[in-house]
Amino acid sequence: MALCSPQLQRFLLNKIRRNSSCNNNNNNNNSNKTTKNNIVVKGGEGRILCSAIAIDGASPSSFRSVSGIRWGSVQLKGAREEMEDDVVVVQSDSLDGFSFAAVFDGHAGFSSVQFLRDELYRECMAALQGGQLLKGKDFNAIKKALQEAFERADEKLSKWLESNGEEEESGSTATATFLRDDVLFVSHVGDSCVALSRSGKAEILTDSHRPYGNNKASLQEIRRIREAGGWIVDGRICGDLSVSRAFGDVRFKTKKNEMVRKGVEEGLWTEKFASRIKFKADLVTATPDVFQVELGSDTEFLVLASDGLWDYIKRLKLNKPWFPYLSMY
Repeated sequence: MALCSPQLQRFLLNKIRRNSSCNNNNNNNNSNKTTKNNIVVKGGEGRILCSAIAIDGASPSSFRSVSGIRWGSVQLKGAREEMEDDVVVVQSDSLDGFSFAAVFDGHAGFSSVQFLRDELYRECMAALQGGQLLKGKDFNAIKKALQEAFERADEKLSKWLESNGEEEESGSTATATFLRDDVLFVSHVGDSCVALSRSGKAEILTDSHRPYGNNKASLQEIRRIREAGGWIVDGRICGDLSVSRAFGDVRFKTKKNEMVRKGVEEGLWTEKFASRIKFKADLVTATPDVFQVELGSDTEFLVLASDGLWDYIKRLKLNKPWFPYLSMY
């Protein structure tokens, strides 16, 4: 992730070898698609993929209009053989001033991300009645719609993965935002993060959905998994998955019993252990946290990024203090 600034790219990516792209909404780019309804879609550029988005204001009163908001993204694969992240940004005349931005962080293959980067926005727009609910300002209706959209997208993805037969263990987190000059709606599943800067101070808006840790969100996830009949080994569900909410991952949803039998065959656990397992619900869920954030003239910029960026910043021991530095750019 980075805003459109060479200095900021160097700061965030430091000594990491990168393959990056930084875009401004005034630039023409081969990855941009404009439809007949004047919807501009950015993302889906190939196997070396974007991992995050930053949204910035062009003036001190940053969020006066969509046209005055700048966004940027950086493609970063790092040391891994293959990148499984992607981003999507949609700007449409039909959204009443809102823009849509989402970050996807895949695992066990790229199939889930590839499916979601096209499907999730469509499901959100259908559930939001083509954007009409966003205009109505009824948060409860918006929250219900976004939760239903995420769950429907997950159902479609799970069926597609099962019928496709390839990368059946694929999954993905997703953190999506609808942004206007005065308000932000966030719908969040997984361990990516949305952070907001107000007057040089950081506000971390999302909780990571992980089956380990002592924070409130993690303890709630651990409890939910155990009540559903699952177990956690070394911070991983059934010793396997380290995120507790995600799309796909059908072995923890519709194919839980098959997962248990496979574990016996592979010697991961015994027949006796397997015989005691009684599932009561899915171990992994795509039900999102949905919330609303009011924006004002003190709002400087927004960062939406997968966990790789945040882990890197924490290793540099920068965390919150880097926000004032970013505001310089």
